[in-house]
Amino acid sequence: MSSVRLRLPAQRGELRDRHEDGHHLHHLVWRLGPGVRVCSSAVLGGGIGPRAWILNAQVPGGYPRLDPDRHLAEIAVAEGLTGPGAGLLTAADVAAYTTGHDGGVTATVTAGLGVRGWAAAPEDAEASPFRPGTVNIVVTLPVALSDAALVNAVATATEAKVQALLDAGLDCSGTPTDAVCVAAPEPGPDGGEPFAGPRSPWGARIARAVHTAVLAGARPARDLS
Repeated sequence: MSSVRLRLPAQRGELRDRHEDGHHLHHLVWRLGPGVRVCSSAVLGGGIGPRAWILNAQVPGGYPRLDPDRHLAEIAVAEGLTGPGAGLLTAADVAAYTTGHDGGVTATVTAGLGVRGWAAAPEDAEASPFRPGTVNIVVTLPVALSDAALVNAVATATEAKVQALLDAGLDCSGTPTDAVCVAAPEPGPDGGEPFAGPRSPWGARIARAVHTAVLAGARPARDLS
């Protein structure tokens, strides 16, 4: 499969496939290159910092490995990715990813909602049996954000995710393993955009793009409920 270098902001990731232990799996790769930083809750390369790539990799249900960060690093090496990156895992069908676009912002979502519920669950709530899950959100935008705005962008994307799930008719706020990545150019001397809440210009675009992508991905789960 050939690779095409993608650039901010019109970037939704590059769909790739691989075979592991008899499974045909897919992953999405964002080849960000230099000058981009990411704020994320990713299992590999989480936090805030320069990142050259993002990887959202599908794994089979009942994922047996206890070293997801090493697994993602192995996939990255096979893709020829170098430098620091952020890696996400999901048991959802990555090839069924959905996207949303608004004013230069692109949101790419893989939605597995087999195990879903509310964030604030009772402490004694019974654990649900494993089914393919995880809503992974990757947002790219063409303007630099300050540290605070990057964190705010993650919160805004999460709020928009919950709104989309409710609009899809699902009684939940997500799954226990949802993750978010926000990628933006590194700020210059001005420090970047100071705000990314849902009523700021760029936060509003993030919210609309994420809502569109999550709603499209959540509707099949609603239809199967």
